[in-house]
This record gives sequence, C-alpha cells and structure tokens, in this order.
Amino acid sequence: MAVLSDPSRAAVWAEMMSDADVGALGLTKADLRAAINAADDWADANAASFNTALPVAARTALSPRQKAMLLMFVIARRYKVA
Repeated sequence: MAVLSDPSRAAVWAEMMSDADVGALGLTKADLRAAINAADDWADANAASFNTALPVAARTALSPRQKAMLLMFVIARRYKVA
C-alpha cells in the first residue's frame, strides 16, 4: 500500500487539529504536518516487516485493510488513556 496522498495527509492533519486532546501538543501546525508525513512514510517503509511479524494464518487470511485495522486497534489500545 502506498503512502497517503497529500490531500489525505492534510485530512489527517485537519482531524488531529480538531481533536481536543491535540491542543496541548506544543507543536506548530507545520511541525504536526511534518510528523504526520513522517509517520505515514514510516508505515510505508515498515509494512513488509509488520506483515512478516504476523502469524502465517493471519498473514494469508487478512486483507491489507484488515491488517491495518488490526494494527490500528492494537496501537490505540496500548496508548488509550483511562
């Protein structure tokens, strides 16, 4: 899966900017956008590594979208603040 398009990255940026929890980041708008770009580039560069880390059953049965959702749910749970 390729990196997000510029409009998609801008949509992520806009969504984060509207989130109340993001207000205290201490980043400029440009710094936040650079972080989004870097995170997307990292996800692209490490997709094969994540796929390889999955058990064979999941690796072969799940679609790329399902694998992304799996990772999203795991990361969200790891960093969820009670």
